[in-house]
Amino acid sequence: MFRKLDDTISVSEQVTPADVARAAALGFAFVVNNRPEGEQPGQPEGAAIEAAAREAGLGYAAVPIGHGGFSENQIVAMRDALEGAGGPVLAFCRSGTRSTFIWALARASRGDDPAVLEAKAAQAGYDIAPIRAMLDMLSARAAG
Repeated sequence: MFRKLDDTISVSEQVTPADVARAAALGFAFVVNNRPEGEQPGQPEGAAIEAAAREAGLGYAAVPIGHGGFSENQIVAMRDALEGAGGPVLAFCRSGTRSTFIWALARASRGDDPAVLEAKAAQAGYDIAPIRAMLDMLSARAAG
């Protein structure tokens, strides 16, 4: 269920409070919820996931990504969450794809090589080619 992108982050489909406890046992330090509330009937509420994270001693941030694309504010919020996590991050959405995309965008905005990001995502089973142009632009802008 948890797919490792690199040593700093893994992504997942929708998690439950029990999954958060398992993440803590596996050494994760922080949970990022990239799923909008009420996206699908029956999905766990963000507040329940946050409570489970806090109970397990994990940090938590909500950076919801809808189907409308990615904003600069979302990229910055994800970058800030990753940088302040204090250890390995578990990010989740419906399937893990949006979490992978926003991770790559956040890393590219710090100057990471888009080809390396694309390879890491592919190794975990995610194709980030649809956002490659954005990755290239963000990485170039960070390089100044």
